[in-house]
Amino acid sequence: MAQFSYKARNAKGELATGVLEAPDASMVAQILAGRSFIPLEITESKGRTQTESSGINFFTPAIRLDELVIFARQMYSLAKSGIPILRAVKGLADTTSSKRMAWALQDVASQLERGRTLSSAMNKHKNIFSQLFISIVHVGENTGKLDDAFLQLSFYLEREQETRKQIKAATRYPLFVIFAIVIAMVIMNMVVIPIFADMFTSLGAELPLMTRVLLASSHFFMTQWAYLLVGIITAIYFSQRYLKTPQGQYKWDKLKLRLPIVGNIFERTLLARFSRSFSMMLVAGVPLTSALNLVADAVSNSYMAARIITMRKNIEKGESLSRVAASSTLFTPLVLQMINVGEETGRVDELLAEAADFYEREVDYDLKSLTAKIEPILISLVAGMVLVLALGIFTPMWDMMGAIKG
Repeated sequence: MAQFSYKARNAKGELATGVLEAPDASMVAQILAGRSFIPLEITESKGRTQTESSGINFFTPAIRLDELVIFARQMYSLAKSGIPILRAVKGLADTTSSKRMAWALQDVASQLERGRTLSSAMNKHKNIFSQLFISIVHVGENTGKLDDAFLQLSFYLEREQETRKQIKAATRYPLFVIFAIVIAMVIMNMVVIPIFADMFTSLGAELPLMTRVLLASSHFFMTQWAYLLVGIITAIYFSQRYLKTPQGQYKWDKLKLRLPIVGNIFERTLLARFSRSFSMMLVAGVPLTSALNLVADAVSNSYMAARIITMRKNIEKGESLSRVAASSTLFTPLVLQMINVGEETGRVDELLAEAADFYEREVDYDLKSLTAKIEPILISLVAGMVLVLALGIFTPMWDMMGAIKG
């Protein structure tokens, strides 16, 4: 749709200006007439998009997860207090500190003024509001429980935010150590080993194997570093391109679940996310097959998403949830047991929420102990580097000392 700037007078005769999105100028006039405005001038805005006119560009910071949590919390409080949705959205657009969020909420408010529902207005901003977020809002609108919908979303987003923080905290130390090791290797090959290389070469004697390996690696690094750098950058570039393809993403997501040490954490995180989001969908009243579609997007793992979609197709053929869950081979006995008992008692949502709580506690413990599991590996790696360096450099020096004494 095109953007139209307008000048109009309201019922009190006051001049008003603004921008509306519509197929043509006649539709803008109808919208203004519906608001009791008398249009004076309607011109199509050309050369600038809505985001450009609002100052949004590539360098505008993206919306963080904590901003979505605050938005959901605020919408819950406003909806529960009985404040009209349009007024609530406008108020949040004026008070939010995020420029991109303010622009999105202003656009949502503009669409609400034209008679659209909140969920359909949010659907135009899928880069901000996920499909799961929009679906929960849609169910809340249809059931008259919009405040409960935003409360559920706030709890879900808060838990997601906490998990991300724990993952960052757990991986900070290993990444720092690995970075330090890489820097140490570069310095060793470019500064330390060349100093000893000249001394060892002047001896003219046969050098130990480890020394020759160090000298060869240093020589290769010093003479071929440009090609090495280009090769690393090229490998990273093509790896990222491959991982962005559906096939590459699927294989990587499947491989992550089988990685040593961290694979089990990935699996439990996905199971917790599946159980939590699926429970939330069922509590909100989303149909089972639609809920599985939304959960497939929420797990953020293409391998698991493909299996969940297969579950949905089998349910559409008439199979039970417990049977398709067992045949998917995705879930642990705990989840399968919760689904079985939930089907028998009609409390699938409650039991899945309990399963989510269990896995979230397990993930918390695993993340807190991750450093302790990785630390011996890092220490062994550093010790190996020191051993190679010691054997390669100090062994010839000991030989030299022995020759001098002899």
